[in-house]
Amino acid sequence: MKLNLKQLFFLNLSFFAVLNIHLLRAQDKDNWPILKHYDQNHLLNIALPLGGIGTGTVSLGGRGELRDWEIMNKPGIGYSTVTTGNNAPFFAVFIKPADEKPVTRALIGPVDDTEYQHYEGRPVNQHGFPRFANASFDASYPVGMVNLSDPNLPVKVKIIGFNPLVPGDADASGLPLAVLTYEVTNLTSKPMSVSVCGSMRNFVGKDGSKYHRDWKGDFIPDGAKKNQNVFKDNGKISGIYMYSDSVNKADPAYGTIGLLTDEKSGVSYRRSSVADRWALSTLDFWDDFSADGELTDKDKLYDNDPMASLAVKKEIAPNSTETFQFYITWDFPNRFAWSKTVVGNYYSTKYADAWDVAEKVIPKIPALKQKTKLFLNAFLNSSLPLAVKEAALFNLSTLRSQTVFRIKDGHMMAWEGVMDEFGSCYGSCTHVWNYEVATPFLYGNLAKSMRDVEFNYASRDNGFMSFRANLPLSEASKGPIAAADGQMGTIMKFYREWQLSGDNQFLKDNWPRVKNALAFAWVKGGWDGDVDGVMEGCQHNTMDVEYYGPNPQMQFWYLGALRAAEEMAKFLKDDAFAKKCNLLFKKGSAWTDANLFNGEYYIQKIQPPTTDIFPGLRMGGKIDINKIKNPDFQLGKGCLVDQLVGQYMAHICGLGYLAKKENIDTTLKSIMKYNYVADFSSKFNNMRSFVMGNESGLIMASWPNGREKVPFPYFAESMTGFEYTAAVGMMYEGQTDNALKCITSIRERFDGRKRNPYDEPECGHHYGRAMASWASVLALSGFQYSGVKGSISFTSTPGNYFWSNGYAWGTCDVENKKAVLTVLDGTLSFSKFSLGNISTNVKPTILKAGEHKEINL
Repeated sequence: MKLNLKQLFFLNLSFFAVLNIHLLRAQDKDNWPILKHYDQNHLLNIALPLGGIGTGTVSLGGRGELRDWEIMNKPGIGYSTVTTGNNAPFFAVFIKPADEKPVTRALIGPVDDTEYQHYEGRPVNQHGFPRFANASFDASYPVGMVNLSDPNLPVKVKIIGFNPLVPGDADASGLPLAVLTYEVTNLTSKPMSVSVCGSMRNFVGKDGSKYHRDWKGDFIPDGAKKNQNVFKDNGKISGIYMYSDSVNKADPAYGTIGLLTDEKSGVSYRRSSVADRWALSTLDFWDDFSADGELTDKDKLYDNDPMASLAVKKEIAPNSTETFQFYITWDFPNRFAWSKTVVGNYYSTKYADAWDVAEKVIPKIPALKQKTKLFLNAFLNSSLPLAVKEAALFNLSTLRSQTVFRIKDGHMMAWEGVMDEFGSCYGSCTHVWNYEVATPFLYGNLAKSMRDVEFNYASRDNGFMSFRANLPLSEASKGPIAAADGQMGTIMKFYREWQLSGDNQFLKDNWPRVKNALAFAWVKGGWDGDVDGVMEGCQHNTMDVEYYGPNPQMQFWYLGALRAAEEMAKFLKDDAFAKKCNLLFKKGSAWTDANLFNGEYYIQKIQPPTTDIFPGLRMGGKIDINKIKNPDFQLGKGCLVDQLVGQYMAHICGLGYLAKKENIDTTLKSIMKYNYVADFSSKFNNMRSFVMGNESGLIMASWPNGREKVPFPYFAESMTGFEYTAAVGMMYEGQTDNALKCITSIRERFDGRKRNPYDEPECGHHYGRAMASWASVLALSGFQYSGVKGSISFTSTPGNYFWSNGYAWGTCDVENKKAVLTVLDGTLSFSKFSLGNISTNVKPTILKAGEHKEINL
């Protein structure tokens, strides 16, 4: 059979797509894919969270240290289980080349030159330990690798830390453990004995939140009282199991910890060191381990938080590498979050304790490791710029930080972010979490659980939605304020979750509540009390103030909500409501272009209220409207960085343009023109400084023609979630160079030395809004999926693209008018395929993991 050139080309494309599947599955089976390298000068603030969604984490530092112990239901940035000294958890290595003296080193890179001065003279975590002279960090997520070497040592060491992350599988991505692998390479021509040892105190009961002063004036954590360490061995896993008989079993710091290994030989341990008088416990450990690389247990436990150690010893042949495997597991069931009662942890319902975690999870780690690698290889091999990959991937760490948790029944809840020791801004805040898109596109069921909270728990019968959901969920609707942007955004998000899941029953069950949430905008004294498609009322919003009068930020959310509601109503044949939404959308859209667009961007028309404000729409309660004649904290004629946030979400949802395309395009160019700051050195800012010195980025607002006397509070700040929103908007309009300039500016600020690459803050660390960065993946790949319509779309630009709809994921190879769509995990159904503006109907197709389909347009 003869094939023409076209058939040959597509046959080749198909061949390479199939080959790519096998390559992705086999690629670097023993090596992790790496996105970015950080040299020794950029390690100081690297802290990669190791832990699952909703489990808490411990972070792997850029030099190999374990830091930020946050496994006890609360944030703990900087918390290392003790306030100061060499008692913080650490790993060390014993090296004994044949016929030579042994040497012991902490498995940590050198002290940074900013850390030398400690004027009180107290010991600082591990600073008194001999360390490796050289360190670097190879970064990806959820894996990070520390490279240690020293010209005076006969070995080099690679530390690999990870926790499984599998899109679409929240349980596999929600495991309470840190996987730590130590690869030691013998650089000599002689055999050598090497032992790797982990040491940590049993800090059950000590979460860093309770302190008292001892006789010297030092702060000593309370909680741990005669904690117990036992050695366990089931023939496959062994190590120290830590618990407490004295900590109140209802305390959030009550739980269990495991320091474990699945190595089969060479294991030694100590359940305790000596009593910690003048730091003797660390000295005693060091002497014991340094003698022969093996540990000798004590006959009893010393201290209320006894120091446990676990070592694995191996012989390493000349110029060879051996691997030493360790696990830290935990279970702390008593989460309170912002509640006065225990709301629990979903992960704790699956395990009895930290030992049970080990027995159930560790055997699954090899398979989950390969699935995680499959995801990383697929994503990192995609045709996306480095800055986009970095921003999208590294911000997924927020899902595993203490910002996010799952209560006992499985609902995903979230702070806005977290401060060093407490959560920041409770309640799964709707107007903050409106911006992020990582959750729905990677974990669809978790996103649906958030919509369930918003509409079935946080909403009242009249459609009023508390923008902060109280806990327990029975109290969720008692929050006193409804936010205009927050509430309208949830309607668009509900539409998105319906489309991505294809779950029509989800829509049918919730439609009355969704419909009420939109109709609430029309109450007398409400956001659109005269029902004309324009929000004129008192609008509490994500700037933590009320806007009075029409403004683009609220208006575009409102227009997007009307479009989403129209589509949902049409599907359910609620024709009257669909018609009303359509009418209001058209009127509102036309009015917005005619009245708010100033030729360069959209502005606010400040309009004091003329009727009483509906209760709950204004922070601070009821007020005489006659006193709001010249309201402070407005936008006015300013150019707002996220004025098109509703349009941003409309593109992601496939809802089309909410206003004239040419005005949208011009506005985004104006945002770049007026809000991008190339050098902040001379920029005034009276509020928080997230960008400083000669760094660059987008500021929140600018006033080319004169600033409001009292603008909204954050006007001079620069926050990444808002910057990503603008940048993604630029991508959808083809302004890719400007978009990448903005995103590159962000990631240059998080360079490992100045800031942690895995922590983009706003009001607190690991801020939820920053996961808007995932939208850049959607914009550049052109990915959209509707399980309702059975359609899937990509850009027509040639390349290889990663995709995920929250339930399945894979790749799509695009070349001219041809594509090979591959599913790497999950199941995907579709009957319509599009590249850019060109579409084709295909035979209804169901692809399962490892399958692909060739499509020729």
